[in-house]
Amino acid sequence: MVFNNQASHLFDYPEPYITRVKVQNSDLDGLGHANNACYVNWCERSAWRHSESLGLTLAHYHRLDRAVVIQKAGYDYYRPAFEGDELLVATWLTYCDDKLRIERRFQIVNNDTSAVVLRGHWLLAGITLSTGKATRLPREFLDIFSGAVITHH
Repeated sequence: MVFNNQASHLFDYPEPYITRVKVQNSDLDGLGHANNACYVNWCERSAWRHSESLGLTLAHYHRLDRAVVIQKAGYDYYRPAFEGDELLVATWLTYCDDKLRIERRFQIVNNDTSAVVLRGHWLLAGITLSTGKATRLPREFLDIFSGAVITHH
């Protein structure tokens, strides 16, 4: 839940927003490693915390009757994680246009081995909460999200 300059060399993009996760026994599947659904949940938790750290909370979404929702998601799993592993869940905003679309990327790294465990990618779209219909993002969202977009390297 903290940006850590010391770990930034481990990641694909600069200035990651990092959430630390310790793999628990309850995260394990029948094969003895973290269940794939846990990775998705960790990415979602990291995205919410990143949004909150930028100043956009659920209260803002409700007040403005707007939100961003996942339109497309993809995850590439590289290595298993096991009970007791400390994972660094990094996220970035990599694109934000002035209409509907935002791109968010994830990378999960094992803190002990520096091995990449997962890379993920979301395409997000703006919606009106009360109708569920696609809509342009409000200026408040655009100012915050576009200001947090990192440049690819």
